[in-house]
Amino acid sequence: MPLLEYSGILGVKRAAHLLRRCTFGATKNDIDTFAALTPQQAIQQLFRQTLPDAPLPLNPATGTEWVISGNKPADQRDDELQTAFKQWLIGQMLAAGVPDQLKLAYSAREKIVFFLHTHFTTIQEKVGNSRSLYFQNVLFRLFALDALPAPQQPDPAPPLVLDFKNLTVKISVDNAMVALLDGFLNVKGSPNENYARELLELYSIGKGLEDPAYFNSYPPATEQGDYYVFTEQDVRAAANVLSGWTIDDSFSNPDLETGFPRAIVRGSATNASAHDNSIKTFSARLNGSVTPDTLLLNGANSTLESALDEIRQLVDLIYNQPETPKHICRKLYRFFVYHQLTPLNDFAIPNAIIDEMANTFVSNNYKIQSVIENLLRSQHFYDAAIGATDDAYGGIIKSPLELVIDTIRIFNISVPDSATDLAGFYNFTGEVLNEVDRQGMKFYQPFDVAGYEAYHQFPIFHRSWINVNYLTNRYEFISKLTNPMASGMIKVDVLQFVRDNIPSNIASNARLLVLELCKYFLPVTDNLTFDTNADDTASITAERLNYFLTTFLSDIDTDPEAAWTDRWTNNVGMNTVAEQLERLFNVMLQTPEYQLH
Repeated sequence: MPLLEYSGILGVKRAAHLLRRCTFGATKNDIDTFAALTPQQAIQQLFRQTLPDAPLPLNPATGTEWVISGNKPADQRDDELQTAFKQWLIGQMLAAGVPDQLKLAYSAREKIVFFLHTHFTTIQEKVGNSRSLYFQNVLFRLFALDALPAPQQPDPAPPLVLDFKNLTVKISVDNAMVALLDGFLNVKGSPNENYARELLELYSIGKGLEDPAYFNSYPPATEQGDYYVFTEQDVRAAANVLSGWTIDDSFSNPDLETGFPRAIVRGSATNASAHDNSIKTFSARLNGSVTPDTLLLNGANSTLESALDEIRQLVDLIYNQPETPKHICRKLYRFFVYHQLTPLNDFAIPNAIIDEMANTFVSNNYKIQSVIENLLRSQHFYDAAIGATDDAYGGIIKSPLELVIDTIRIFNISVPDSATDLAGFYNFTGEVLNEVDRQGMKFYQPFDVAGYEAYHQFPIFHRSWINVNYLTNRYEFISKLTNPMASGMIKVDVLQFVRDNIPSNIASNARLLVLELCKYFLPVTDNLTFDTNADDTASITAERLNYFLTTFLSDIDTDPEAAWTDRWTNNVGMNTVAEQLERLFNVMLQTPEYQLH
């Protein structure tokens, strides 16, 4: 059965928690709007909207698209276009150019697209082709909201099936993936096992949890190369299933279901001469085989259709194993809720949570949208106590990408429209990309094929985002953001922000203003008080709040709080007011809590 759902009104804390986790940031107005909704209503708003298609990226040198036509100046290097693709993708995460009423839903879709990128990872340097990167990304976007009706394809295309299993089939013959994991080197008689190994180990059934206690429920390993849920025999057999494909540099061979370019078989569609045409027998762990369909063969020869059918058989075999949906649901849980799952860990979640997520996944025909929606509506998501009380709130360190984009969104910083100011759009998104890089995230350049360490590396997971240099650069980003004299396009007028977002009766009271801003910028703000004798149940100590207050007001006045009220109420000394607000936002957003969501 699905996870038990929370049925109450969200309120500000839960609304902010939801929007931080499942979108790339929300404005204060967004949080206030969602605070009045139930989780069921909120999820309907976020995941059940009719959304516009993502616009085509435009070449910064020509102002025209290149990903469909392939047209670009002869002297233009593709690595420039690879960077332009990443900047365009950041624009999608920011929902740039999207109508305001759809920005959150658009952003929620992009958060799932980003999850798919962290799962079926890619490495720009290895792929080395902007069009391959783009078409993989649009494949993710097509499958992100897989519980919605599939788009109609022109006749005579077969109906498109949207689910995670079919996405696994499609990614197996995706040009970027074939390039990344050497699928183009995998031929009959000389198999290359790279993709087969990662398909099993990373993308589907997994190798289990790193905690040794996890394996107690499995029979002991019987031989070297037995990984409890699959074996080296399975890797070899899967490699033979996947043999015979190569990169299509012309991007002229579309998949019939999606319409997107994909890899091609060596030889021809009627004689896939480099595909291994034998029966592939798997170990007792997977307990099955893949057999060429004689109806799809051309005499004794493999065909494009028979090779694709074998991949479908392989994916079916893998997904029939109970561990496969659990492995995928663990990754979803780490991404949206928390990273620690292992039975020996003090912060372990009940195995029943993952079991129920996996049951939802299977019973909904392997649609991840169904799992995500149930998880984000669940009592567990809003009230789970992992270790310390309410540790689910503010329990994940924001990635550099999330920190920068979430900050832009909560301040509602304007992003230049690529349709009317292409140079401004690329300058802005280029600045985002540089900030993300300075904070330790090489966007589309993870160190290995497992992807960014924060999403997979036991036991540190998200703590990999933080070291002395990266934390310094995070704080410097905030300092530049709130300093009107600093260079850059990512800037906020904090005085105008407070005027636009905080009622005057609150803004005029320094203590109330601090408390109000905490509610929206920090993840946990229960029972806040400035009284050090009454903060035993407060989620931020009175000492910390008083530090915010004194830094904000400084000692320029005999009675700082009264002076603040006078300036704000009477609209005098506004240069001083602006400087005070800059100090407040700077100190509040440089706290460890703001680095969390």
